[in-house]
Amino acid sequence: QVQLVESGGGLVQAGGSLRLSCAASGRTGSVYFMGWFRQVPGKEREFVAAITWNSGSTSYADSVKGRFTISRDNAKDMVYLQMDSLKPEDTAVYYCAGNRNPFAMRVGGRYDYWGQGTQVTVSS
Repeated sequence: QVQLVESGGGLVQAGGSLRLSCAASGRTGSVYFMGWFRQVPGKEREFVAAITWNSGSTSYADSVKGRFTISRDNAKDMVYLQMDSLKPEDTAVYYCAGNRNPFAMRVGGRYDYWGQGTQVTVSS
């Protein structure tokens, strides 16, 4: 089992920055991908970014590419999402997720472990 805990959310003005952190514990060696997803109430969960734990290869949603950066610290079992140039449409609950499968890096339904989420609100 893997436990994930997100932190770093908050309120920020448009154009500002936030860094989200995700602390992983448990059997973290089983995780192939770590990802970030976001969700607005009443809307479907949306892929944001993911990283291959071992290689560091990354993937981003078009909506955040060039603004967000995912990274990880293998020694600390931490994954981060640096969010720059934030827009009001980035407002959502952001979830950290882990995937044991070496497939479907961008598909939330294939992820096995989920954090409780952290709220990000971007004001105009």
